[in-house]
Amino acid sequence: MTTTAAYSDALSLAGTDLGVTDWLEITQDRVNLFADAVDDHQWIHVDPARAADGPFGGAIAHGFLSLSLATKFWTDLFDLEGVTTKVNYGLDKVRFVSPVKVGARVRMSAVIAEVTEVPGGYQFTVDQVFEIEGGSKPAVVARGLYRFYA
Repeated sequence: MTTTAAYSDALSLAGTDLGVTDWLEITQDRVNLFADAVDDHQWIHVDPARAADGPFGGAIAHGFLSLSLATKFWTDLFDLEGVTTKVNYGLDKVRFVSPVKVGARVRMSAVIAEVTEVPGGYQFTVDQVFEIEGGSKPAVVARGLYRFYA
């Protein structure tokens, strides 16, 4: 469910737990498209037959593919009304904890850790955890930075 807040309430949102997104299946087609986009066709990603005998027991998503889902998941979880521009400003920290096998489902939880004023808007520092369905460890743990301008 999306949490929607007014721009005027931005500073009060620090500490807000936004919950979790719906699950999203990581398909081989998605992995192949990402491989084409970033020109990374390593066999552990794009050759399921060979990957079956590899270190992960099957093809896995690129770590950066998993991380790139932050954009979709963040907008699924949060919206700030009354802004003209929304910017993915960057990351403070990222760890790729566990590989995501093709066919697995992932989702993201997020907590707004900080909100600070920046010229013309606010910067949100968001702690994000990408969970693998049935997994004992997360796929990715990241601290994302997002800016909202009025």
